Amino acid sequence: MIVLKATQDKVLAVLQSVSGIVERRHTLPILANVLIRKTGNALQLTTSDLEIQIRTTAELGGDTGDFTTTVGARKLIDILRTMPGDQTVSLESSQNKIILKGGKSRFTLQTLPAEDFPLVQESAAFGPAFSVPQKVLKDLLGQVSFAMAVQDIRYYLNGILFVAEGKQLSLVATDGHRLAFASATLDVEVPKQEVILPRKTVIELQRLLSDAGGDNQPHIEMQFANNQAKFTFGGMEFVTKLVEGKFPDYNRVIPRNHHNSVTLGRAPLLASLQRTAIMTSDKFKGVRLNLEPGLLRVASNNAEQEEAVDELDIDYGGDTIEIGFNVTYLIDALANMGQDMVKVDLADGNSSALMTIPDNDNFKYVVMPMRI
Repeated sequence: MIVLKATQDKVLAVLQSVSGIVERRHTLPILANVLIRKTGNALQLTTSDLEIQIRTTAELGGDTGDFTTTVGARKLIDILRTMPGDQTVSLESSQNKIILKGGKSRFTLQTLPAEDFPLVQESAAFGPAFSVPQKVLKDLLGQVSFAMAVQDIRYYLNGILFVAEGKQLSLVATDGHRLAFASATLDVEVPKQEVILPRKTVIELQRLLSDAGGDNQPHIEMQFANNQAKFTFGGMEFVTKLVEGKFPDYNRVIPRNHHNSVTLGRAPLLASLQRTAIMTSDKFKGVRLNLEPGLLRVASNNAEQEEAVDELDIDYGGDTIEIGFNVTYLIDALANMGQDMVKVDLADGNSSALMTIPDNDNFKYVVMPMRI
């Protein structure tokens, strides 16, 4: 049976959309495979890592009929990538193998039985569905995802807190040293939800979501259960486990009454930090910021007694403050903002700093100082 017959670019796009979560080496060999299910003319592709499952349906030609199998996802993608985009490729089933043909090339691939593929058990009790523009969610994820923890033993930090209430959608991420908060106003009222999305899910959503704007911009539909979230968008269905645990109270972390504040250009500040970061030591990414009326001095040094000093003229009339930061934390935030200006609020050299966008409450970034 010819399972599919279409151009390389079409087949590759469909395969890549579901294969981001596939691990090349897994304790269960079948999880390196993609589940292919043909029903009539519709072809359904499913991948899973036991915690996340992605499924998409496409029409990619071939024979009409019913057929299921599983075949190595990465190998299929690696082969397809070597072929021209406009070349017609086909997948044919033959005994317990799959034959991939394109031009004068022919590849025979091993399969594993579809009934052994472990599908994620979907929750029976999803809450009401609501939808938001994909671009809104993608932008929010981009503004906070860099602050997620990586393999922290406080497992609830290895992800993003997702809070929906009324017409407000807010996302929060923290690794204990810094915290990023971003929110957007929605066109629709949404039921109150508070869940933690795992890191891998966040990265995958960022990869798959469209950032097309305009009147007919694509939406993403979401539903949440106690331990699962379900996203439907662009012909795809994405089911993920949620992180259990209590996320820190982010409202208590965000400083309220810092009396020194400076507004300056985001790009010049970012460039200055990137320059001085070159002279920080790899382990100890510290930079010193000296703030005095009219001037910001950024300085760093390393174990070889090399140093960098950079100065920016600023509109500032507050206290003289010397404060140290991990330069990576500052660069991450500035590099993920699109605005021209950034506002920095400080109390003194020992308190956390608050970075915001002038006249905009939708983004807040808190970073703890470090002793230098």
